[in-house]
Amino acid sequence: MGTERPGSAEARTMKAIVQDAYGEAQDVLSLSEVDRPEIGDAEVLLRVHAAGVDRGVWHIMAGLPYPIRLAGYGLLAPRTRVRGREVAGRVAAVGKDVTGLRVDDEVYGVGEGSFAEYTRASADKLAPKPRNLTFEQAAAVPISGLTALQAVRDGGQVRAGQKVLVIGASGGVGTFAVQIAKAFGAEVTGVCRTAKADLVRSLGADHVIDYTRADITEGGQRYDVVIDTGGHRSLTHLRRALTPTGTLAIVGSETGGRVLGGFDRSLRAPVLSRFIGQKLCAVVNSENSRDLVVLTELIESGKVTPAIDRTYPLSETPSAVRHMVEGRARGKIVIKL
Repeated sequence: MGTERPGSAEARTMKAIVQDAYGEAQDVLSLSEVDRPEIGDAEVLLRVHAAGVDRGVWHIMAGLPYPIRLAGYGLLAPRTRVRGREVAGRVAAVGKDVTGLRVDDEVYGVGEGSFAEYTRASADKLAPKPRNLTFEQAAAVPISGLTALQAVRDGGQVRAGQKVLVIGASGGVGTFAVQIAKAFGAEVTGVCRTAKADLVRSLGADHVIDYTRADITEGGQRYDVVIDTGGHRSLTHLRRALTPTGTLAIVGSETGGRVLGGFDRSLRAPVLSRFIGQKLCAVVNSENSRDLVVLTELIESGKVTPAIDRTYPLSETPSAVRHMVEGRARGKIVIKL
């Protein structure tokens, strides 16, 4: 790969952000020299140019809520040492069963351990990088963009002319949800705090609610679709913001709880939905190249643009994760290599 000599020590190792115990970023993440990942027959080795910082990074890093550990990430310590999943970079090698991707192709998508100079990724979770984006912009898209697309299109089933409320409109998923709902022809209201209202308006939101000054149910406005990407408002409260036949799509919820961490709403919503006129659902992200291509079309047409708060070098990844966790970011945070 490149000018490196196969078999040399330089060609076998890489710099990466690793962790060996669960905890907070400043305590468990460190820069280290590790072996490059080996790829399987259906996988691709990527030279990482940039990596996105999504909320899932913190959950896996902290091992919270506890069901994360039962999902295969390791009971007492992380099963895999390198964090990060959103990625944009160039193909360095392909497995023997991979078709459609070649060495030096510029791609973006979801990998395994993207806070590193190299990462491996399943070929069916990658797509060609949008031509009008830098690597840093592209790295901000995959998980957050896919989640937003699926929340708007599949969970909310948003149609032209509908009134859509996006809660957490200034966050990683929310910034994409506002733009995608607008691209689908909806009248969009974004919910955020005062300091981020200008960002949400710049993304195309028709209206903005500052949740520090007003409640989403004030004024009698009712919405056809509510996309909830942040906070932990009760289902009863959220239903009051919906029309009698409206749809609630729950993307995320953060309570700090160690057992469910806010996931209880996602469990209760579809059960309650059976007995009322409103549709309440939880959005489960699907990482796939088909929807990445849909996002690419929206991006290259100018309808969606990643909102990036700031970038950090690989060595400052702990600070980047902490900045995201503290809720100060306006859009996405990106690690640049």
